[in-house]
Amino acid sequence: MHATDVTNASRTMFMDLETLQWRDDILDAFGVPKSMMPSIRSSSEVYGAAEDSSLLRETPIAGILGDQQAATFGQAAFNTGESKNTYGTGCFLIFNTGEEIVHSKNGLLTTVGYKLGDGPTHYALEGSIAVTGSLIQWLRDQLGIIDSAPEVEELARQVEDNGGVYIVPAFSGLFAPYWRPDARGAIVGLTRYANKNHIARAALEAVAFQTRDVLDAVNADAGVDLTELKVDGGMVANDALMQFQADVLGVPVVRPVVAETTALGAAYAAGLAVGFWSGLDDLSANWQEDRRWEPTMDAAERDRQLRLWRKAVTKSMDWVDDDVK
Repeated sequence: MHATDVTNASRTMFMDLETLQWRDDILDAFGVPKSMMPSIRSSSEVYGAAEDSSLLRETPIAGILGDQQAATFGQAAFNTGESKNTYGTGCFLIFNTGEEIVHSKNGLLTTVGYKLGDGPTHYALEGSIAVTGSLIQWLRDQLGIIDSAPEVEELARQVEDNGGVYIVPAFSGLFAPYWRPDARGAIVGLTRYANKNHIARAALEAVAFQTRDVLDAVNADAGVDLTELKVDGGMVANDALMQFQADVLGVPVVRPVVAETTALGAAYAAGLAVGFWSGLDDLSANWQEDRRWEPTMDAAERDRQLRLWRKAVTKSMDWVDDDVK
């Protein structure tokens, strides 16, 4: 069996989003023989079974979803307008656009969300942020400000605000929604007053600000404002970050009981295929809220912070010249 599903196939950029088939012209342009490509199947069906010699012993293989699509499915974001944001090494926000293909005009990627058996294809918009959790790793490994990742929250809580310091972690350029490979990382607003606590707080806030930039693009493309954001991934254990995320978005941020939703989403797809669950309503009922953060920041202060953040972003651009490696 050589097969993949529509979500993974869409990530190759070789698949037609409407027909769900490999595009001959794109394959030809890259010199990829169509004969080597897997068949494209739905995200939830029985594709085959494990061989007798394996430990799985004829266990059916029944669910395939790409990484971020699986996390979205695990968050039970099945319907139009629902979304999730995964906080890992980078951040990946997916917004469900339902059965409609929305071609972004604001720097997002159009992708397949999921397809269950013979059911309709559900599409999504995705915003990819390159550096979030890896920014905290940088504070630890390159600067030595912290010894372990959880310490960043302890430092950030030592100060009431960022002291005017903003970090734009464009270590390899800026991803969504800017797509500026010429950008490089910048720390701006430094004064003699700034200390490592402000740096730590600015690092956490950079994660939230980048997510706000992506959500603004989502709202512009979809024409529907987000009412709440479901979150998952390793960084959602950071309460200070989650509170600031709610503040800078102006909408509630919700963490589920199961924060590692990628494996859960793939299991959901497989469970539907073999009849362990009867439908999406069962999965929605299985989702449980662990904690909710409500925005507390004054709207004027939010606008001020966003203005300064966006000014900081402009300072990171146009850095790479022809003679800069």
